Amino acid sequence: MGVQRLPVDPDSGIPDLISRLGDDSKRLLSDEVRLAKLEAKDNLKQGAKGVMWLGMAFGVAVVAMVAFTIFVATLIGRLVAGHMWLGALIAAIIDLAVGAVMIKKGITAYATPSYTLKETRATLH
Repeated sequence: MGVQRLPVDPDSGIPDLISRLGDDSKRLLSDEVRLAKLEAKDNLKQGAKGVMWLGMAFGVAVVAMVAFTIFVATLIGRLVAGHMWLGALIAAIIDLAVGAVMIKKGITAYATPSYTLKETRATLH
């Protein structure tokens, strides 16, 4: 895309040039604001689509985990001579252990300090 050359009148004075500069600055600012609005709208639309897919994935994952837990409970129940209650108990203990590990990892990740201005200054000295 080429640059459009505006004809400059050699007889125009400094006040006219300052007036043009002001007009061009206003137009440039309004164009920048319009561009920022368009980008924000596009980013919001993409973010909403991402949240929708994340919610659907979470729902599918919950259903899959419930089905897997039922499968494990049934499998263990059949292996211990048809005592389904024992299979359900063992599956619940496995689920609780996995949940505890995930909670511990989440707390550890949350407790890790983020970078702050104070820490950034300390690394520069």
